[in-house]
Amino acid sequence: MELLPNSRTEPDGSPVIRVLSYNIRSMRDDTDALARIITACAPDVVLVQEAPRFFRWRKKLARLAAASGQVILTGGATAAGPAILCSLRATVERTEDVLLPLTPGLHRRGFATAVVRFGAARVGLLSCHLSLQRDERREQAAMLLDRLAGLGVEHAIAGGDLNEGPEGSAFRLLSASLQDCRAVAPWGGADTWPHSDPPQRIDAVFATNGIEVLGCGVPLPLSASPERGDPHARPGVTRADLTAATDHLPVLAALRVPVA
Repeated sequence: MELLPNSRTEPDGSPVIRVLSYNIRSMRDDTDALARIITACAPDVVLVQEAPRFFRWRKKLARLAAASGQVILTGGATAAGPAILCSLRATVERTEDVLLPLTPGLHRRGFATAVVRFGAARVGLLSCHLSLQRDERREQAAMLLDRLAGLGVEHAIAGGDLNEGPEGSAFRLLSASLQDCRAVAPWGGADTWPHSDPPQRIDAVFATNGIEVLGCGVPLPLSASPERGDPHARPGVTRADLTAATDHLPVLAALRVPVA
């Protein structure tokens, strides 16, 4: 297993980008630890779930972005929780926050979406947090696929908290049309919801078929490995910060986007 590639631009102009998907639980935990985890992962894009949605939510999200070397791209309360942060490497073409149909008695859901450029490569982005209810979750997965197709770009990346594992109907619907990046190129850890018994992989990054997946998984702390230089470990990621930052573990993917 090789180290997860860093961001770069290939000789043919194709960018290698790092995408982090992370449920941050409305920043109710240790925000400093959260910022350290994001910074250590060195992402070009952060697909956020459960961003702050209430009092001074924009300021809270802006503080996290600044502390982790990112800027706010879109989302937050305007998307009912999903948000997208990005590094200055990305050039923004457009953004759109989408509220999904509300089922009475259930939580409002939405998508944060954007189209950005990394050099000559155009990429669609979508952050999601699907329903706790199985049937609604599958309906939202179908809406996600429609929304990605509607972005009008050849290459797109979606990530989020699916509230079910790979055996679930919504997860299977997405992985039938998109690459489940963890399944394509496993790196690091798998389970993202350590509080369940047993732990589950309910957070994921997906990519359209033209994108090359170089590695994807949960970045492991160096202390998890007895050997120096373990390719599954990420310098700067500690077990204490992963535990203190939020109740989910992040998913980090390295992807090569071909230029047209």
